[in-house]
Amino acid sequence: MHFLALAVDYDGTLAENGSVPEEVRASLTALKNSGRKLLLVTGRELQALRHHFPYLNLFDMIVAENGALLYDPATDVEELIADPASTALVSRLRDKGVSPLSVGRSVIATWHPFEEAVITTIRELGLELQITFNKDAVMILPPGVNKGSGLAAALRRLGICELNVVAVGDAENDHSFLSICGCAAAVSNAIDAIKASADIRLVHDHGRGVCELVDMLLDKDAALVPVERIGLLLGQTSETRKVWLAPESVLLVIGNSGAGKSSYVTWLTERMVQAHQGFCIIDPEGDYLTLEDAVTVGGLTVPPTTEESVHHLLQAQLNVVVSALALDPAGRVQLFGELLPFIQDLRSASGRPYWLVVDEAHYMLPHCALWPPGFLGNIGAVIVALDFDQVCPSLLDGINVLVTLGSTARELVEQFASRLRRRCPDFPERLSGPEYACLWNLQNDNQVLLLDQVKPAQKHHRHSGKYVAGDVGAWHAFRFPSLGQSASNLTEFLKASTRLDEPALGSHLQAGDFSNWFREVIRDDVLANKTRVIETDSRLAPSVALQQITRVVQSRYHL
Repeated sequence: MHFLALAVDYDGTLAENGSVPEEVRASLTALKNSGRKLLLVTGRELQALRHHFPYLNLFDMIVAENGALLYDPATDVEELIADPASTALVSRLRDKGVSPLSVGRSVIATWHPFEEAVITTIRELGLELQITFNKDAVMILPPGVNKGSGLAAALRRLGICELNVVAVGDAENDHSFLSICGCAAAVSNAIDAIKASADIRLVHDHGRGVCELVDMLLDKDAALVPVERIGLLLGQTSETRKVWLAPESVLLVIGNSGAGKSSYVTWLTERMVQAHQGFCIIDPEGDYLTLEDAVTVGGLTVPPTTEESVHHLLQAQLNVVVSALALDPAGRVQLFGELLPFIQDLRSASGRPYWLVVDEAHYMLPHCALWPPGFLGNIGAVIVALDFDQVCPSLLDGINVLVTLGSTARELVEQFASRLRRRCPDFPERLSGPEYACLWNLQNDNQVLLLDQVKPAQKHHRHSGKYVAGDVGAWHAFRFPSLGQSASNLTEFLKASTRLDEPALGSHLQAGDFSNWFREVIRDDVLANKTRVIETDSRLAPSVALQQITRVVQSRYHL
């Protein structure tokens, strides 16, 4: 399932004249039997709600008093999540003859035309309160308290992401909770402003409209709304057409080394953040150690733990990077095998993470791995690899969309079609090049689209973790002949370079050894260029030059 819960308003939506027909309760029961949660979001006080609707145990959580009070029917526990009602305001309004006047644990409510008296009294008392309208009802609440804040708190208790919730309402005070959900619906008797902002405008009114929505949800699930509403933006074609990845789909990103895969995925994570779509990245080479809007589990030398990863994933507002840089190849495969069931269970129950990103997938899902077809389950995933031949074959059969990058982009599409024993899709007349990426939707498209290359807003450090504490290999290690040792990464390089005497250090600087290694092995032209300027500055003593080079390395790689 994509949509895991339904949040419904009471008066004017679920109920008509305070009453909920039996067929409406039966419809809600059918939805609950599908495994989804039910939440009631109302401006009513809890006692009044109990009096009019004795079936509160139908709901998993109730948001009452327009967001100020949570009630769990299973435990019969009430929780006030806002400041109590102002006794001074209640007393002054009664003195002014405002009637009817209803006082809850936080909300104070009256009716039109007493809104002017309410505003005047709040000003007289110097209080910081807000007024919310529900058609002719006038509700006074603490600032920042509304149905949206109340629903968000209730969903945190249930561990469900707002994007995986369908909501339905009819009046002004429903805007706040409809706007935070993945799908917003309006019953036919809703005010025009609610209808205008809704994804779905129901044909029927009140409870009959809710029944209509339940039937649609059970039948369509994620197809209730367009992919642009709940999917991931993959980029834009040269004809300015935006292309989206549907939720619960699997995207494969492949390309030769240096083609820009990590930069593209970083750009995708920025789109996820914009859309409030939480993500978890399995990062074997430290590409995302400094990624913005995410917390990191594991580090350069400290391996991650499954328990710690899951703990962070359970936190509603956190995106997670699981760094496997400190693990050997067997440990990385084991980590993925341990994490995937946890992530699948979490995704099924909460909608989080919205996307799973597996970088350098040949580490976690090598070709020899024996995973069954469809092993990812109902998880939306972005799989990144150098070449599809290096990853688990059963993974390839579940790919929905392919994006290829770099000089071999077209060739990779052709090879992938051959691997799947499918006819190669048609390519546009315009040839692909370094300024384009090839996109093939394997579900329903026999035409390759050319996407404009994109750049992330944040600075991306390519394989920064690998180069900081990993191993570039014996052939690429920096050799210090005078010391009789080599450096396999930047940390070892800086440590060893401090042991060089002045003549040896001067020899390296004069030959441009440091900048050449940075350019050819670390593949960091910026670092190489800055180092070359220092190496060729004859005014600097070798030891001073090394100090400056060290500072440049440390600033770029967070050492």
